[in-house]
Amino acid sequence: MPHDVSRRSFLQNSSLTGVGLGILSPFSDSRKTYQKGASPWPIALNTSTIRPAPLETKIEAAVAAGYDGIELWIDDLENYENEGGNLEALGKRIRDRGLFVPNVIGLWGSIPADPAQWEASLGPTRNRMRIMAAVGSQPAACIPPGRPADIDRKWCADRYRDLVHIGRDEYGISVAFEFIGFIESIHRFGDAAGIAIDANIPEACLVMDTFHMYRGGSGFDGLRHIQGDFIAVFHLNDVPAEPPREEMADRHRVFPGDGVLPLASVFQQLKKIGYAGALSLELFNEEHYQQDPMEVAETGLAKTLEAIQASGV
Repeated sequence: MPHDVSRRSFLQNSSLTGVGLGILSPFSDSRKTYQKGASPWPIALNTSTIRPAPLETKIEAAVAAGYDGIELWIDDLENYENEGGNLEALGKRIRDRGLFVPNVIGLWGSIPADPAQWEASLGPTRNRMRIMAAVGSQPAACIPPGRPADIDRKWCADRYRDLVHIGRDEYGISVAFEFIGFIESIHRFGDAAGIAIDANIPEACLVMDTFHMYRGGSGFDGLRHIQGDFIAVFHLNDVPAEPPREEMADRHRVFPGDGVLPLASVFQQLKKIGYAGALSLELFNEEHYQQDPMEVAETGLAKTLEAIQASGV
């Protein structure tokens, strides 16, 4: 939650959940290092990277591999609760294992393209926010509708503002806007930033992703034009030289350093703008899904740290 007007509520929520502010808070010292000094940012494992594994295995892999945090998906948490699991206890267990939850993906359908569906969407959205808050997440990712391409940007900005207020006032969480590089509607950094800015609220922030920045055609040099606390969490990955950008899908993501993205420049810009949040390794590589989750998690962390060190930040 990146701005002073929400600092008090964030601190209160953190004290209730026992989450360490040194990692979660965007107010943390940007000079702090992680991974025994190898990274200026905490490194999280987005569980899509080892998706077929059960939730417990995902947590164990993140702990054993040495990640700082674990970025969860809402479907895992919904299933966990539906099967009788206690989300508060799960969140405590995650923290007791030395991890934090930088984000939960996601608030699906929370900004319907059809205004007539807005009221109906609020029930499921509130329930997902409840789940996210229970496990100790800050923030929650808000996913825009996939189409139409000419969706009303003002409508999106107004509804995003409503979601931020609901998350903050009712559940003590922040809500970050995420753009998706291969959808028709909001697939560019500039469009997403404009929507967040036009929401006209100090808490506005984005979920960024190297794949979506590349796939949507935004490029990477625009990072230098924002402040670090405008980013809630930064998804990290790389892409191969082929297929062409316009044909890429999530499955084409590869480990950092194994592709063609200018990650050194990305890290340098993130450092310069004072970004202090998590780098979350997010892959959907189907070849990795056939491998041992522990091996994938360990390889992902090692390659992430190698890429960071190579950038000289």
